[in-house]
Amino acid sequence: MIGFSRDGDVVILELQRPDRRNALNTELCLAVRHGVERAERDGARVVVITGQGTSFCAGADLTGDAFPESFGQILEEMLVAIEHASIPVIAAVNGPAVGAGTQLAIACDLRVVAPDGFFEIPSTRLGIAVSNWTITRLAALAGGGVARTILLGGERVQPEQAFTCGLANKLGDRAVATQWAQSITELAPLALRHLKLVFNNDGIHEDPTPKQAAAFEAAWRSEDMREARRARAEKRKPKFVGK
Repeated sequence: MIGFSRDGDVVILELQRPDRRNALNTELCLAVRHGVERAERDGARVVVITGQGTSFCAGADLTGDAFPESFGQILEEMLVAIEHASIPVIAAVNGPAVGAGTQLAIACDLRVVAPDGFFEIPSTRLGIAVSNWTITRLAALAGGGVARTILLGGERVQPEQAFTCGLANKLGDRAVATQWAQSITELAPLALRHLKLVFNNDGIHEDPTPKQAAAFEAAWRSEDMREARRARAEKRKPKFVGK
């Protein structure tokens, strides 16, 4: 499910569900979280997260256990573990980062994007809402305009645009990400830890307002969400009615 390898002070975590394009289920979320925690516990200086095969992460596994109530909490705990790790975490986006795959990438401190990689959050095509954390973090990294393009416009952001707006810090493959990670291991760990604490203290974990929370719940409980799942199973476009 996940590969754990070490090269000096760099740990590489590889999502290993290529048959599902590395889509996240409960088991994989827990494996990523525990892998990051293990790397930090074992004294690694940098973690690189990447995907096996041609995809970085295709999002939540819609054919598995992604929709039970517990999945959202487990996904959030994985993202928080990455964010709260005292060492830098680099996403080597080797292919598409869709939905929760984009969430995984933006939870990391840095992103290296390969030519076949892109970012996409198709929540409005699935009839669901995304968390305040996702919206705010994406806007902070990519800028409000690009975040709106992804979320309101339902469009993909390709590598060159991601690099131009700052969502991608570098363009390149896993080797580029690993080489960068190795160079970061030579930097001062305490200074890096301080930088992470400051960068991540940006208000993204504030509680939603009552109106925001109600809108979020309404989307997840909607007939539109159920229609999107039916349409996906029947391989057709959903017909949304706003209920």
